[in-house]
Amino acid sequence: MSVSIQSSLILAAAASLAIAVGIAASGPPAAAQAGPTAAAGPASPLCASGAQQSPVDLVDAIEADTPPVGFNWSVTRGGTVTNTGSTLEVDLSLSGSLETQGQSYTLKGFHFHTPSEHTIEGRKFPLEIHMVHETEAGALVIVGVLVQEGPPLDQLDPIWATTPVRPGAAQVLFEIDPMRLIPGDRTHYRYEGSTTTPPCAETATWIVMASPISASRAQIEAYLQLFSSNARPVQPLNRRYILKSRSFTPPSSAQPQEPQRLERPQRMVHKGP
Repeated sequence: MSVSIQSSLILAAAASLAIAVGIAASGPPAAAQAGPTAAAGPASPLCASGAQQSPVDLVDAIEADTPPVGFNWSVTRGGTVTNTGSTLEVDLSLSGSLETQGQSYTLKGFHFHTPSEHTIEGRKFPLEIHMVHETEAGALVIVGVLVQEGPPLDQLDPIWATTPVRPGAAQVLFEIDPMRLIPGDRTHYRYEGSTTTPPCAETATWIVMASPISASRAQIEAYLQLFSSNARPVQPLNRRYILKSRSFTPPSSAQPQEPQRLERPQRMVHKGP
């Protein structure tokens, strides 16, 4: 597996670089402009002095009836895969939304950190995926998904193979199903925080899934060949509290990596605590 993924990265590099020149010239993808990977020049004062910074260690959480979360994500082929120089970012188009507390947040894309930025009672994971959602007013909901070593995650191979080996972007020419990137168990932690890179804006609601998904060692090592470490250290919780939803697994999510396919395109709606 490792050899084939590495070969795919090398074979894709030349084509990706050619596409990257044209795409990069038009500016960074929307998710980069709006989400936690935004490049903002010099570090914002909030990064050092903010009282609600992210990530945090998820410890001493209060189990509660948290606001319901609707994952209205859909399969898409549009978008770009970008090597920003510090992370791998997938910018999506027409990929659905997330609903919570009466507000709809558009899924802009997702990106990766290694090791995980959030920890659970001090435990780190090899990777963390951030699914970035935003309203027109700029409010953010970021879904964090922790990744541990285990069985391979089929959605990663085409993303890895498309990623330019140098900073730049390449078009997504394959199907991306965001629902394959979250666990079937929708139990999650919830707290108020910030983006994890400048400007460290304290405008984000974090929903971090309590159960990790898995990726193979070869897939994790393939990412590490491009980005050795890009995680922000955990930040003080200060006077905030962390909520943990009650256990909930939607019946349709018993096998999250094998969702039912329909003859006609249809949005997949999953609701949980």
